[in-house]
Order: sequence, then C-alpha cells, then structure tokens
Amino acid sequence: MRFQIRFIDIVDIVLVAILLYKTYKMLKGTSAIRVFFGILIFVLGWLVVNFVFGMQLMGGLMNQIVNVGAIALIVLFQEEIRQFLSMIGSDNKLVLRLFGKFFSSKKPSLVESDAMQIVIACKNLSKQKIGALIVLRQGDDLRSVEITGETLNANISTRLIQNIFFKNSPLHDGAMIIADSKIVSAGCILPVSHSLDVPKECGLRHRAALGMSEKYDALCVIVSEETGNISVAMKGELKLNITTEDLESVLSNGEIMKKGTPQK
Repeated sequence: MRFQIRFIDIVDIVLVAILLYKTYKMLKGTSAIRVFFGILIFVLGWLVVNFVFGMQLMGGLMNQIVNVGAIALIVLFQEEIRQFLSMIGSDNKLVLRLFGKFFSSKKPSLVESDAMQIVIACKNLSKQKIGALIVLRQGDDLRSVEITGETLNANISTRLIQNIFFKNSPLHDGAMIIADSKIVSAGCILPVSHSLDVPKECGLRHRAALGMSEKYDALCVIVSEETGNISVAMKGELKLNITTEDLESVLSNGEIMKKGTPQK
C-alpha cells in the first residue's frame, strides 16, 4: 500500500509539535514535568505498536492501559482540572489569554520603580528579621492561589509591604501576590514542596516558595524570620542568602542569577 502524506497531515503534525513544546515550556521546572515525559514516552510507544508494527496483542493491551490511564490522570490531577473548569466558567476572556500564553513567550516584568520598592522593603525587613514571602506572577494564572488570601489590588509601595509583614499584622504569616504592578492579595496559602533536597535550615516559607515555583511559573522572594537572609525561588530552583543587588537583578531580568548559595 502506497504511503501518502497530505497537506493536512503536515499541518496536524506541526500543531501537535507546537502543543507539546508549549506544554513542555509551561511544565519545565515543575514536579509535573516527569509525569509529562512519562505520558509522552508511553503515547509514542503506543502509536508505534499500533500504527507502525500493527501488533494486535500488545496494541490491545496498551489500548486498555490508555483507557484506564485517562481515568487515573483525571483522579491524579482533579484539583487542577477543577480549577481550570472553574476558570472557564468565570472568565469570558479565557480564550484570548490562552492564545497569548501559547503563542507568546514574553513575560510581564516589573517597572524599575516597583522593583525598587520591593527591594527596599525586603532590605528593611531583613534588617529587622521580619519574615516575608512575596510571589511575583510571571506567566501562569494565580487566581486559585489569590483567592486563599485577602484581596487588596493596591499599588506597590515599600511602606505597605512592610506593614503587611509586620509581626502583629493578621496577614504577615501568608504570602503576598504581586501581578501587573499591583499587590493583588496578601495572606495567601501556597502549596508546600515535599522535596528532600531542601536544606535543613530552611523553614516553611522556603518550602512554600519552592512548592509555588514547582507548580506555577512564578518568582518567589523569601525573607527569613530567623536569620534575615533573603532568598528566591523560581522554576523549582532555590537560591539562598542573596544580596539586595542580586534581588534587584532578579526582579529586573526574571532569572535567578548564578550568585548566592544554591540549593543542596
């Protein structure tokens, strides 16, 4: 039988390749990347067995695993699926955001004045050994995290950041979410990392920041209440004991610098 490739087949392959690449980019640096690779390898093997070699017995067995696996994935990622469906029902601009996320790699960045407000606040909190956890949205929608705290939608200012994390403030134990040059919410609850590689001197704020960076595309800034040291977490990577100059560089270019103490 003659094998023919139609134009629509080429379009189909290109669209699937783009979808897989963008999915990889979104999951890179998170704990879900291993699940993504595992599913991708199994699906490729399933396609080869069924459509290249035509192995009926092995193909039938893998077909059953695919059917059961779809249900298993729904159970495994039920929280994420529920959040996604809720987002669809509550936002009529979702399609525009999704297209922008898939076909644009540009991430929103802080203006210099806002970055300096955060740097100065962290410097002052560090001197006073007041704990703080600030999350800066990069590409992912963080509304599922924002709703766990108190909505503020306030302008970024050093004094407001310091007041929120003051020890007697009712919001000082949670995380602050910053997006689109606004302090969106404070007192938010973050997912905690269960990584065994986190240094023993790191507390719950560091684990929450690392967990947030594993699950979402976000930059997290931590000020330790015990030592006053400043740390950052991004893409599942934790950098400890950085300087305020390093923090300013991170907020400006959106990347964790090579300086500082790396996660062990």
